[in-house]
Amino acid sequence: MPEATIVLVHGAWADGSSWNPVARELRNRGYTVLTPPNPLRGVTTDAPYVTSFVAQRATGPVVLVGHSYGGFVITNAAAGAGDVRALVYVDAFIPDAGETVFQILGGSGSALDVPDPTTVLDLAGYPGAPEGDVEAFLKPDTVHGAFAQDLPEDDRWRIVESQRPITLSANLTPGADAAWRSLPSWAVVGTEDRVIPPDTQRRMAERAGSTITDVAGSHVSMVSNPKVTIDAVLAAAEAAGR
Repeated sequence: MPEATIVLVHGAWADGSSWNPVARELRNRGYTVLTPPNPLRGVTTDAPYVTSFVAQRATGPVVLVGHSYGGFVITNAAAGAGDVRALVYVDAFIPDAGETVFQILGGSGSALDVPDPTTVLDLAGYPGAPEGDVEAFLKPDTVHGAFAQDLPEDDRWRIVESQRPITLSANLTPGADAAWRSLPSWAVVGTEDRVIPPDTQRRMAERAGSTITDVAGSHVSMVSNPKVTIDAVLAAAEAAGR
């Protein structure tokens, strides 16, 4: 059986099921696959949670895979998460220490980088929120036109109906670590991504020295065109098992 454990970390407006096509193929190839919940409350909470989860649940070499905001989390969760040997970013943020989500998206042409966020997001308060913080949900038009435009209509509506919100503060909280500085990384860049534009993804991946693969896909290319993500994870897992 392959040696590496693959840990798939979802991003905002998603849950572990967003990895189903990828997880199925990796499992069929004999890998142990884990898809922890990502709290989506901010990297200072989310990264320690994933670190603790991996340290307790995974054995042997570990490959951390992050989608979208999940890339932010794995970048800050790798230290202390057991024997992490490789990182894979899928349509993801690859932040440096001190950067925030909004900082990276500013001026990028992202569908979310707009003067009035309520034109693309629905905002709602939540119990126990710090003063001024809210949860952000994608408007249906944002899902259909910018987030998952290459999925069948039924799947897009499923995202609209089941999305897990991310807090506004999570997008404003800077990371404290940059694990890609000491670990090999792979990046899958969605050429039709309207949330993190491909040029922005590529700039971050080049800075990290990642092995880059383009995929003709939206922000959820691991659902619409999973083979490219699967191949990148397999390459990382092979390197991690050496």
